[in-house]
Amino acid sequence: MGLAKTEMFTDKQNEIALFAKVFGHPARVSILQHLFKIDSCVCGDLVNEIGLAQPTISQHLKELKHLGLIKGNVEGTSVCYCINKENWSSMKAIMIDFLDQDVSNKECC
Repeated sequence: MGLAKTEMFTDKQNEIALFAKVFGHPARVSILQHLFKIDSCVCGDLVNEIGLAQPTISQHLKELKHLGLIKGNVEGTSVCYCINKENWSSMKAIMIDFLDQDVSNKECC
C-alpha cells in the first residue's frame, strides 16, 4: 500500500483532512453531539447512549482525543470525557475559513 504523501501538502491542508476524517464516522459525530447536548463530562454511559460495544466506543474516543477535540480526566477507575473548548473553537475557525470559499460566477464546463 502506498504512502499518503502528506508531506506534499501544507500543514493547513493536512489539518483540514484530519478534521474531515474524524467527522467521517457517524459514531464520532454522535459522541460529539452527545457531549454538546449534556454540556458536561461523560463518564462511561456512552455505550448505552451510542449503542456500540465498549471497545468500539473507546477507539472512537481515542481518535477524537488524539485530534484534541475532546479531553479526558481519570476519575477513579473510569475516564471522563468532555469537549476541549479551545481546540473545538480553533477547528471551527479553520473549517469555516475552508468551507466559506465560493466559486466565481464565471462560466465553467
